[in-house]
Amino acid sequence: MSQTIMEKKTCIAMVPSPGLSHLIPLVEFAKKLVEQHHNIYVTFLIPTLGSTSSSMIQILNNLPPNINFTILPQINTHQLPQNVHFVTKMSLTVKLSLPFLHEALKSLTCTTNLAALVFGMFSVDALEVAKQFNLLSYVFYATGAIFLSFSFSLPKIDDSVFTELTNTVNIPGCVVPYKVKDLPDPIPYERSSKSIVGRTKILSLVDGVIVNSFTDLEGDAIRALQEKRLNGKNALCVYPVGPIIQSKSTNNENQFECIEWLNTQPQKSVLYVSFGSGGTLSQDQINELAFGLELSNQKFLWVMRAPSNSSSSAYLTRQKENPLDYLPIGFLERTKAQGLVIPSWAPQIQVLSHGSIAAFLSHCGWNSTLESVVHGVPIIAWPLFAEQRMNAVTLTQVLKVAIRVKVDEESGIVKRDEIGKVIKRIMEGNEGFEICKRIKNLSDAASDALCENGSSYNVLSDLALKWQNI
Repeated sequence: MSQTIMEKKTCIAMVPSPGLSHLIPLVEFAKKLVEQHHNIYVTFLIPTLGSTSSSMIQILNNLPPNINFTILPQINTHQLPQNVHFVTKMSLTVKLSLPFLHEALKSLTCTTNLAALVFGMFSVDALEVAKQFNLLSYVFYATGAIFLSFSFSLPKIDDSVFTELTNTVNIPGCVVPYKVKDLPDPIPYERSSKSIVGRTKILSLVDGVIVNSFTDLEGDAIRALQEKRLNGKNALCVYPVGPIIQSKSTNNENQFECIEWLNTQPQKSVLYVSFGSGGTLSQDQINELAFGLELSNQKFLWVMRAPSNSSSSAYLTRQKENPLDYLPIGFLERTKAQGLVIPSWAPQIQVLSHGSIAAFLSHCGWNSTLESVVHGVPIIAWPLFAEQRMNAVTLTQVLKVAIRVKVDEESGIVKRDEIGKVIKRIMEGNEGFEICKRIKNLSDAASDALCENGSSYNVLSDLALKWQNI
């Protein structure tokens, strides 16, 4: 694109948090923005820990003409402290990338009408660079409004509440209390949670927070955040623009096998099993899940990773082992007429939109949650880390579109009998039928929110107009 054309356009710089599950929703937000407002141009400035994955490169190479990207010089793992939480790794990666971000923004200000910097929830250190260039600054929350409401209220919660995992916390705009054990990592294990409190305090310094949610999904939480501002209090300016999900998967790996297999299955007959872009199970838990699927006698499509004792071990690093080597002996042979196991990755959008899918056994990451809602697929909630346990509470107790598995207190894993029972509950009988009806209603509401003059469509238009008037 020529410099003359770019100078006529409003440029928005976007800094995603490290990790594919944070890049994807911000990319999809940018696509929605430039599709709806042709006079806006987006540049991604991407901090990375180690080399970029092939999946990331494929996503970036398929961006529309009004969006381009710069991958900032990579941060090496040896530059970070060892054995720290992956959230800390993400934040430190961004912090170490600030000098590169400064240079990239300096170049953009010379060649474009740069109006604002939008950064991910774990990239809040980018705020100091935005201030140096007098840019409007916005946090993009790839999670929901309930988590945002919790984050904003966290500094006001007494630390003593976190001393017992069974204690409860009331979150503004939430109709149910949340147990401490269901709060996002690492809060249940780090009582003061100083790093998280520090990040949330920054929320009061930005010009707004863009939330990947919509009013029919989290209306109470969104209204609670917005009412504070209407009442003249020091509160966030919240922009609910969701649900923003991928319209299609960009990776073709394994697509032919699993989609062709789904094409041969009866309507609403298959359970899709996936723990997101980074979730992993222990070897014992893989065994129990395999036997539970077998016991259920239900058809399944399982996206499997190699075992790890860390539930988030694949989040920022790639696994090299063949996951199928870790299945129980004889499992694939015994279940070859019942299910299909594929290693590491599946085209999730195509899978969830397929007519043969009846339910989704999910880690309850926000991207997967929104994809289930958009496609009207009931959920078996099996949260692993981050805010996934909080999402599971919302899905089961507030929205009532999911059933949550119970973890055995003695072993700390979900047993095969429990897995088989929960699968049958959602795939058969009245309970699953009622869940189907509720999530179908949410799916219709999601579509309405994004239509012209829908709630999310109008919010995005208001935000774009503000940027164009800079």
